[in-house]
Amino acid sequence: MFTTETEIAVRYAETDKMGVVYHANYLIWCEVARTDFIEKAGFSYADMEKEGIISPVLNINLNYRCSVTYPEKVRVRSWIESYSKIRTVYGYKIVKEDGSIAADGTSTHVLIKKGSDRPLRLDRCFPDWHAKYLELNQQ
Repeated sequence: MFTTETEIAVRYAETDKMGVVYHANYLIWCEVARTDFIEKAGFSYADMEKEGIISPVLNINLNYRCSVTYPEKVRVRSWIESYSKIRTVYGYKIVKEDGSIAADGTSTHVLIKKGSDRPLRLDRCFPDWHAKYLELNQQ
C-alpha cells in the first residue's frame, strides 16, 4: 500500500493551558497530510481548483488514542483506504515520536464543480489522477 508520512511539529498555539493539543488541530494535520499524499502521488489541489473543481469532505472520523503535547513532533501517515470513481476515502494514523498512536481515522471526499452539489467522476475530470489512484489502491 502506498503510504506517505508527513512530519508535524506541534506549535504552542495548537495547545490548551495544559500544553495538550486541542482536538480540532488533528483535523488540520490530516488535511496537511492528505495534501502531501496527493502531491507525492503527482497531483495538486491547486491544479484541480484551476479547473473549477473542488473536493469537499463528506465525512471525517477520528479516534483519539492518547494526548500529544507541546513541543512534540508527530508523523501523520496517509493512504487510500478505498477508492471509486465518485468517492475517495483517505486513511490516517497520527504517530508520536515514541511510536504510540495518538489518533487514527478516515475522511471521505468527492469532487464537485464549484457552486454545485452534484458529484463528478474523477475518471472523467482527471483521467491520469484516476489511473494513479486505481494503481495506488491496488498496492
